Amino acid sequence: MIDDYNFALCLTHDVDRPYKTYHAPLYALRDRDPRHLRSLLPGTNSFWTFDRILELEDDLDVRSAFYFLSEQRLFGDRPPREWLTKDGWRLFGGRYSLDDRRIRDLIQELDAGGWEVGLHGSYESLTDRDRLATEKRAVERALGKSIRGGRQHYLNLSIPETWELHQAIGLDYDCSLGSSESYGFEHGYSIRRPFDDEFVVFPLTLMELALPNVETDIEGAWRECERLLAEAADNEAVMTVLWHPRFFSELDFPNYAALYRRLIERAQELGGWVGPPGAYYEQLDHPTPPIAPRQLD
Repeated sequence: MIDDYNFALCLTHDVDRPYKTYHAPLYALRDRDPRHLRSLLPGTNSFWTFDRILELEDDLDVRSAFYFLSEQRLFGDRPPREWLTKDGWRLFGGRYSLDDRRIRDLIQELDAGGWEVGLHGSYESLTDRDRLATEKRAVERALGKSIRGGRQHYLNLSIPETWELHQAIGLDYDCSLGSSESYGFEHGYSIRRPFDDEFVVFPLTLMELALPNVETDIEGAWRECERLLAEAADNEAVMTVLWHPRFFSELDFPNYAALYRRLIERAQELGGWVGPPGAYYEQLDHPTPPIAPRQLD
């Protein structure tokens, strides 16, 4: 039970780009390292790190949440004027499909192993109930059962409208409140209930992108992680972290996997509960809705 622990560390992964496609030559030029080009060959995609993540978490006896994206395609869904733009490629280029057999098999594997599967709402879905509902159904079709929550792509939020839509389509929680540029407990030490009911917001404490100089100074980055964990333990906090799966590729993002492991190990040493938001949500006591007054005849 979560009440038996000093604090909580919720682990999440946004599945944005499981395939390294047009990034390979760009990274090869950036790093002057032709090894990046291997990802263009069959069976050598360095962004497909799920086996490594599952092995790491299983070794530490923890589970996490994976949020899957059903994004528009640059060629087919977006207007031609965006095909040669930087934003067009950044937002819609190289995305995957939930109909991809490998993705569907992954989702089934995660569920069978006790990991949580949830929704990563697409870039333009934050104020679009129909789009959000369609994307939720797509994840649930691949999973074979209902999902509990997720996070919006790029942390896009329109408050409180996005949360109202999440609740309306049957989600119990959201993890979008936070920043990709800063980290800490800016939004408090606990979950939030924006409507004073069963719907819950897990503020994002740390995204790996926000940490300083991980690739060149892992000890400096670790000191920041350790400081956050100590703060969480001192305040009986709910700390939520996001590590994108591609950051477990040592070729592309050195040191991030090691840092993630140390984060979990230290949380366990400090007496923290570690797991996915959905499992934490299941153990919460929720407000009891008020009983409507009886109408007299």
